[in-house]
Amino acid sequence: MYDLIIVGAGPAGVSAAIYASRARIGTLWIDNRFIPGGQISDSGRVDNYPGIPGVSGADLGEKLHAHAKSLGMTPLREKVLSIERQQDGRNVRFVVTTKKNRYEARTVICSAGASHRMLDIPGEQELSGSGVSYCATCDGAFFKDRRTVVIGGGNTACEDALFLARLCREVTLVHRRDELRADAVLQELVRQEPKIRILWNTVPRAIEGEMQVTGLKVCNVVTQEESLLETDGVFIAVGTTPNSALVRDLVQTDPSGYVCAGEDGVTNVPGLFVAGDVRTKQLRQVVTAASDGANCVESVQRYLRSQR
Repeated sequence: MYDLIIVGAGPAGVSAAIYASRARIGTLWIDNRFIPGGQISDSGRVDNYPGIPGVSGADLGEKLHAHAKSLGMTPLREKVLSIERQQDGRNVRFVVTTKKNRYEARTVICSAGASHRMLDIPGEQELSGSGVSYCATCDGAFFKDRRTVVIGGGNTACEDALFLARLCREVTLVHRRDELRADAVLQELVRQEPKIRILWNTVPRAIEGEMQVTGLKVCNVVTQEESLLETDGVFIAVGTTPNSALVRDLVQTDPSGYVCAGEDGVTNVPGLFVAGDVRTKQLRQVVTAASDGANCVESVQRYLRSQR
């Protein structure tokens, strides 16, 4: 029986592991990814984490995990299948089942993060890995000197377009509105990059190709005119969906599936806490995820004291 099980090893999970170690809480840390850092490892460059400007996402992930490892915390690499809450009188425990084992704890911090949102258009699933990608820094090198399309208008889409512009012959940024949602500095960089062109008020309809992507069918939402963009790769950056399925039947969620919790990570289920991108919050960034992990451990300590 552990005092705490942490599920997830992105910035929120790492922060929770670090604070749990320093608090001397009996902790089991579980994550199914072998690349450290969660989603941040997919980012080519991180400029907004205090004190480490211009670090790559992969390097930041390594640094975060190295810090936790120096305190004796290393995640167990297993896929979590379910989280259950059991109660016998005043005794409450959580059962975390993985593909290999079954673990019990008095509290759980779910920091499972979020996953790339799909477009759900024809050709997307069929050509995934054959020209369709959700990670420019992972797959961009395969498109050196070729044509690519990025779909989206937020920070990730702009970062992906800028990254691909360093490698590709041309990059087309497809956005459904008439203005970008990205930070002003990223918008400026995109507009200054000669290899990037922006298609405003445009939505994707279908990804074309047999064994490999050859084009993207798009529609202008103002004129309703359809056209075909010839391209070798389609990079989809239209946001994320929370990985809340493990706890969705236990806790209160908002209409989008994010777990309802404040900065303290406290959910409507005593003993179950959430941190990072999986919870309701205004800003989903590395710095806010790290803060969530620390706050959750403080909440865990308060809860454990209340149960004595």
